[in-house]
Amino acid sequence: GTQWRKDQEQDLKNVLKNTDQDIPLVFVSGNHDVGNTPTKETIDNYCKNWGDDYFSFWVGGVFFLVLNSQLYFDSSKCPELKQAQDVWLNEQLAVAEKHKCKHIIVFQHIPLFLRKPDEDHDYFNLEKSVRREIMEKFHKAGIKAVFSGHYHRNAGGSYRGLEMVVSSAIGCQLGEDTHGLRVVVVTDEKIVHRYHSLNELSSQGIERELLDMLAKQK
Repeated sequence: GTQWRKDQEQDLKNVLKNTDQDIPLVFVSGNHDVGNTPTKETIDNYCKNWGDDYFSFWVGGVFFLVLNSQLYFDSSKCPELKQAQDVWLNEQLAVAEKHKCKHIIVFQHIPLFLRKPDEDHDYFNLEKSVRREIMEKFHKAGIKAVFSGHYHRNAGGSYRGLEMVVSSAIGCQLGEDTHGLRVVVVTDEKIVHRYHSLNELSSQGIERELLDMLAKQK
């Protein structure tokens, strides 16, 4: 909604063109993309620029779900879109159960919680009743991990075998973390992740443990 929006979007697209062609890019919508209180118009605009606001995909027997968590945060201006995502999500979880996937992993911008499943609600997590419903649905479906951002700090916790992973930012830091990104390695048995600062990545690359795990996958 600002005068710089289109220029910023174009800048990002120009930079992303430099990504190695072998690396697929997957976009997860957040509050700066569709608004804290999304509308049909803001979501339509996002979809035109970056693709669907929620979708699923498979990689090597692992099922990934990308959700629009703004619809869980405040769908007051587009309740029908939240309902549509809920119906779709139930259908996707039924597909996952049928195909007996190795893991189910979720990406959503807003974390379910930052450290504890029963923590108080604030700007950086989901409202308690909404959170409980989603956590229980994810637990029953056998989802192993949820990866989120939004907090601009590293955080996380667990709920009945479901790991909540909150990653800090590559840009604006609100805490003590350095600019960086999270590297995740998924094997048949487990999901291992480490947050790497940009300095660490440029000077020494991904740590040896993750590289060894990647080598075994090939």
